[in-house]
Amino acid sequence: MVKEERRENETFYICEECGLAYKERSWAERCEEFCSKYRSCSLEITKHAIQMK
Repeated sequence: MVKEERRENETFYICEECGLAYKERSWAERCEEFCSKYRSCSLEITKHAIQMK
């Protein structure tokens, strides 16, 4: 299940498998699904990851 975290009036969605953060829940859900299925990250998905402030 994707973790939701709020910082400085912004909401971030975090993949609980690998810990990468996204601004959109859909990307975090895709990341978590891919990570749990393949035990690896997808470059197509992780290029949408952001660095939390």
